[in-house]
Amino acid sequence: MKRPGKKAATDRGFVVALSRGLEVLRAFRPNDGLLGNQEIAARTNLPKATVSRLTYTLTKLGYLTPVPRFEKYQLAPPALALGYAALANLGVRHLSEPFREQLMRETGGAVAIGGRDRLSMIYFGQSRHGVVNVQLDVGSRIPIATTAMGRAYLWALPDEERAALMREMREHYGSRWPRIRDGIDQAGETVAKYGFTISAGEWQDDVHAVGAALKLNDGTGPYAVNCGAPAFRFTEERLRTDIGPRLVAMVRNIEAALGGLAPSTNRTNNQTNKELNKKPKPGGKVAGVAEGIR
Repeated sequence: MKRPGKKAATDRGFVVALSRGLEVLRAFRPNDGLLGNQEIAARTNLPKATVSRLTYTLTKLGYLTPVPRFEKYQLAPPALALGYAALANLGVRHLSEPFREQLMRETGGAVAIGGRDRLSMIYFGQSRHGVVNVQLDVGSRIPIATTAMGRAYLWALPDEERAALMREMREHYGSRWPRIRDGIDQAGETVAKYGFTISAGEWQDDVHAVGAALKLNDGTGPYAVNCGAPAFRFTEERLRTDIGPRLVAMVRNIEAALGGLAPSTNRTNNQTNKELNKKPKPGGKVAGVAEGIR
């Protein structure tokens, strides 16, 4: 994690102390258990003396529970209440559940919905039943750059926001960026043509998935959904010709139910196959936007 940038730190409306306190809370991750001041300082890039004051304050406020025996802390129930309150207010999570459950039953894959958390997507809804090798759940984070869900979200952003996010990723990934960028470029072409993205072993070797963006008219989001399974179950061919079109149809129905975009008309298998056999032409808007982030 990074300290607040210079622009934020000099913004008269920006409360640096509050941002640092929130960074301390963000340092705790699923399955972490206990964290000490030194570990928190390493994760937040904050001085240990500052972290000590912040953990003391957060303990007094009830957001952290001290464990004196180990000189460490764990998140307390009031901190969890913030997350549950956020989930309860995400109407798209609840309304999308029956659609996700149906797609899960039809495909045998795990279906999730998520939103952005810095350079990651965080799951806030998950439907899975006995899907081997897909053990993600609500609160899990996956990278934007290499996953179907993340890339679908990325290409749903306005051009300026997408360019800014890609610059952040370029700085974060360093020498790995050219290869990752190529995958993002290809995802953009796929979204423009078919409405979904594919990640076939690019995040985890044994997991294949498709992703699609969910856009609403209430100013929230965009969000993204995915449908994934072990590679032996979801071949690349099945992702292109079956799972991807099913996912897009599900998203359009959710958008319609939430007062968003109108649902797309059903296409025949012959129409889908004809489109999938057409190769995207090089260049175009997607390539033009990506060119500026190289």
